[in-house]
Amino acid sequence: MIGKLKGIVDSYGEDFVVLDVQGVGYVVHCSARTLQRLPKAGEAAALSIETHVREDMIRLYGFRSDAEREWFRLLQTVQGVGARVALAVLTVLEPDALASAIAMGDKVSVARAPGVGPRLAARLVAELKDKAPAFAPLDPALIALAGAVEERTAPQPVADAISALVNLGYPQIQAAAAIAAALKGAGEGAEAKVLIRLGLKELAR
Repeated sequence: MIGKLKGIVDSYGEDFVVLDVQGVGYVVHCSARTLQRLPKAGEAAALSIETHVREDMIRLYGFRSDAEREWFRLLQTVQGVGARVALAVLTVLEPDALASAIAMGDKVSVARAPGVGPRLAARLVAELKDKAPAFAPLDPALIALAGAVEERTAPQPVADAISALVNLGYPQIQAAAAIAAALKGAGEGAEAKVLIRLGLKELAR
């Protein structure tokens, strides 16, 4: 099983790169984001590899990091997600951003990927939310707050404050992070209008 390839970029296709490894050209399928960040033909490159073996073919998928490859695997544990959809998700969201979006219940960001509608985005978030925090560069308290909002167990002033910031055009992740920071300063019993004011100050920094 191939786990990594280091070689020279030979050429590019629509969704793949041909990597020349000591005279052997490997066709490696990648997300659009990964392809854009690889060097031009004739230069050296290294990719983490996921190998899919079927009766009628062997296909290689390439990633710039082991974290990206791990998310490729995790995404496909969800019903309705194959390699093509997993690559589409990784095209619109880098591993850290994907982990944060799922941990925070941000279905809108996940649904930006081609082939991922609202229903599938909701399923991805629901099924992977317990695994995402291990990969997300977020304060655990913020993840807990987002979960409470999603499950409607958060105090009403907190939920109202986050909703108000979202209605002003801020993404769910940013809004929740700003209100989490506001809570630290204002305390658990703060009113929504106080949290909104402090949250806007956080967002203005």
